[in-house]
Amino acid sequence: MSHSHDEDPACAAAHGQVSPGETVLPGEAGRTLVAVFASPVADHLLRFGVELGFRPILLEPDPDRGLGGLSAGSVPVVREVGDHLDGTADVVVTDHHRAEIGPILRDVLGSPARWIGLMGSPRHEGPHVRALTELGVPPGEIARVHRPIGLNIGSRTPPEIAVATLAGLIADRNGRPGGFAH
Repeated sequence: MSHSHDEDPACAAAHGQVSPGETVLPGEAGRTLVAVFASPVADHLLRFGVELGFRPILLEPDPDRGLGGLSAGSVPVVREVGDHLDGTADVVVTDHHRAEIGPILRDVLGSPARWIGLMGSPRHEGPHVRALTELGVPPGEIARVHRPIGLNIGSRTPPEIAVATLAGLIADRNGRPGGFAH
């Protein structure tokens, strides 16, 4: 029995008829993945994200921090929130211990970014809540920051955290809940 791969994007991908990074769904707009702060998780998010069709950007406000494990020129690096945070942007804050977390998140919340997430354990309130409250950000805006991020797969290492996060963003992009419930 033959069938058309044009009607089944997953089948076309499985048979190698879709290039890495190519958008599988017809008419799907491209998405931008912005990793905030150079970190091991940001390295994996951005490298894997390219293969998954995201336009990668590293937002690192401190020029002395370098690029983490990314090589120069591998992804665009920006120092502040700007026009690159458009309505296609999925923003992932990869270090919740940085002093700049409040101002960065305040500025990201003021942008048209479509999804904003912050790494961290769900067992206690994230430091972003206090930082944003002190900056006068209303509770409704603070609630737009997703935490924890990614699918609950028990990830512990930077590559696992990146995979879980990207899987959640792919589920969101495809209008699916994520997980194994179909």
